[in-house]
Amino acid sequence: MKVQVRLFARYREAAGRDRVELELPEGGTAEAAWEAVSDRFPALGPYRSFTLFAVQNDYVAPGHRLREGDELCLFPPVSGGARGPDWIEITTGPLSEHAVMDAVSAAGAGGIVLFSGVVRDHSGGRRVKFLEYEAHAPMAEAKMREIVATVRGRWPDVIGVAMVHRVGRLMIGESSVMIAVASPHRRQAFEACHFAIDTLKETVPIWKKEHFEDGEVWVGLQSACDHRH
Repeated sequence: MKVQVRLFARYREAAGRDRVELELPEGGTAEAAWEAVSDRFPALGPYRSFTLFAVQNDYVAPGHRLREGDELCLFPPVSGGARGPDWIEITTGPLSEHAVMDAVSAAGAGGIVLFSGVVRDHSGGRRVKFLEYEAHAPMAEAKMREIVATVRGRWPDVIGVAMVHRVGRLMIGESSVMIAVASPHRRQAFEACHFAIDTLKETVPIWKKEHFEDGEVWVGLQSACDHRH
């Protein structure tokens, strides 16, 4: 089936056009359309975590099934007015420092602090092959929104917050979580970002399994079991 995809703002500029016609299998989803477009225009790839989908003037989920002749709109992050938008996301795709920072950038920002949690090659004296992250995505995103609300309550001048966590298999050197905070002053941005990552690790239902050359372990599970005895 044929569908039309419309691109806006930075997406239009990155692709060099505002419309793309796609041929998709019957029942193809909005996500499938995104994959086809980003394959054709790789510069769009890092923005997946922040992309909104719309059909017939209404937002739709990535799994929404398209029909012959549909026009799918791909929206980058919207401006959100004077205060920057807050982007909270659990995703399976790679994280982009540029996209996360761009999501909170604003003319009034005197400082933007970015935290990126990177998979290292060792833990507890053992060599790590890769990590596996699992989350209860709806609850995780709800808890992340609570963290952002607290940030805004404690640091009311904060302009924008982005908090994105990746799940699935991550290799050495890949980022599992990125948090960006924009503020008129650097001290607020540093303090808010520090608070956000510490609170995320303590309260958000995301679990990590470390895979070693000689075994695997869920991080935190052993210590939790030990405390019961």
